[in-house]
Amino acid sequence: MTLPVSADLPGGRLPVWAYALLALIAAVLFLPGFTVLPPFDRDESRFAQASSQMLDSGNFVDIRFQDETRYKKPVGIYWLQSAATAATDALRGVPAGTGKVIWTYRIPSVLGAILAVLATAWAAARLFGGPAGFIAGLMLASCVVLGVEARMAKTDAVLLATVVIGQGALAHLYLTRRQPAPAGRAAWGPPLVFWIAAGVGVLVKGPMVLLVSGSTALVLALWDREAGWLKRLKPLAGISIVVAIAAPWLIAIAIKSKGAFFAESVGHDMLGKVSGGQEGKGLPPGYYLGTFWVTFAPWSFLALLAVPWAWARRRLDAVRFSIAWIVPSWLVFEAVPTKLLHYTLPVFPAIAALAAAALLGAFDRSRERPRRWLAVAAAVLGSLGFGALVLAVAVIPWLVDRRIDPLGAAMVPAVGGLFALALRSVLRGERRTGLASGVAAAAMLYAGTYAVVLPGIDGVWISRQAARAVAQGAPCPDSVVASAGYSEPSLVFLLGTPTKLVHGAGAAAHLRESPACGLALVEDRETAAFLDSLGTMPPLALTDFSGFNYNTGKRLHLTLYRLAASR
Repeated sequence: MTLPVSADLPGGRLPVWAYALLALIAAVLFLPGFTVLPPFDRDESRFAQASSQMLDSGNFVDIRFQDETRYKKPVGIYWLQSAATAATDALRGVPAGTGKVIWTYRIPSVLGAILAVLATAWAAARLFGGPAGFIAGLMLASCVVLGVEARMAKTDAVLLATVVIGQGALAHLYLTRRQPAPAGRAAWGPPLVFWIAAGVGVLVKGPMVLLVSGSTALVLALWDREAGWLKRLKPLAGISIVVAIAAPWLIAIAIKSKGAFFAESVGHDMLGKVSGGQEGKGLPPGYYLGTFWVTFAPWSFLALLAVPWAWARRRLDAVRFSIAWIVPSWLVFEAVPTKLLHYTLPVFPAIAALAAAALLGAFDRSRERPRRWLAVAAAVLGSLGFGALVLAVAVIPWLVDRRIDPLGAAMVPAVGGLFALALRSVLRGERRTGLASGVAAAAMLYAGTYAVVLPGIDGVWISRQAARAVAQGAPCPDSVVASAGYSEPSLVFLLGTPTKLVHGAGAAAHLRESPACGLALVEDRETAAFLDSLGTMPPLALTDFSGFNYNTGKRLHLTLYRLAASR
């Protein structure tokens, strides 16, 4: 496969067929397991359940999880998930929101991830030429963390698309800053793209998109001691565009919530993450550097090899822009106490662009090959990161269900062998073989893991087990379950909005209030309180099951009850 090469950088372009091929490759990487993976806890299930309730209620301003307000994030992702589900349900011939399956709420994420891959190729081609753009898109599509986010009904894949589109427009303005400013409509193209992406990004996840672009522009202005080119962004008109996109809903929710949305999203969620670790996720600086070997696998080794190349060329505009994209945002993420693996995703496209450019521009020249110690370090760290994932897929079925998954075990030598070939080929300057082997290793790992191994680990999916038990034992079509001792959001999504999350006494009260149709799901630690509260009313145990709650790290045993007198 030969891609057109632009002799002058920046300004390279990719043909349409290259974008189509990248979209196809991304879909092949993202779709395995997309429809069969049960809902993840906790964020995915909260987002999907809130979107489901929007469809049920017809209220597309307020955001709720059951009866509680959900004001941590703006409304954009809920609108996208609701629209995707309504459209899919219409195609399936069911009323909107009634054919409740998790994958319809994941559609915006997978489309956002594919768009982010294409936008990465576009931006990297603008920075380093068409071949580098294609390779950068390939790296992003096959990296671990985007593969996870593409399969989860959350904000991050869609946010990434808005960030990369905005950064691509900003890169164009920076790289052409010494050229005569275009006149008329031509002067509005990049600013419109930038500000529309920023407005959509704000509506999806607040000011994160402006943090990445703002820090990039600030560092470039300080580094170059020149900021005049930023006038080409048309900031006054641009801010008006962002306001026009985001303000109508922000005003509506401010009125609806009487200011509670801003108190929760800004005062609690955003400032809480900055001032301290939320939900037990407070971690020291260096966390993202340590986990990078997993999150950007299988290409983390290539990113390390690119560091000397990028530093030696830091005076080149394209390299300087990429560094300004990566470093300030990364430092902010490291400084914030609340840390989650996907938070650094907005800088991965720039890392992929630099790695692709370095691979094309240096690794095949013997005088510029990485020093032996760097090559060894990259190989060791890259192998540890990707190898840990492969081994985890093989080991987790045993740890949770006490069984060996044949496919998980078979993938260890197969995927490991492909990755070893990728390492060897890249270090020997055989780019095509290295890239093809790395993508093949990722594709094999993701297809086997998401489509077969993970869905088959029954003990991990406690809510799925509960839904099966309720479907088999419900005495009425509209039976409501009260769950005591197990309160994960996925249970509400699978069993329905009326599901009650209570303690043992609350589960007993529910059965007393609904003796004919009520069901109680009781974890062992709540059983005594449940039975004491029932008194002389004997419960009938319909079934029981065990599992591992990966959010709390605890093993659980639950029993499904109804009142014996209701038989």
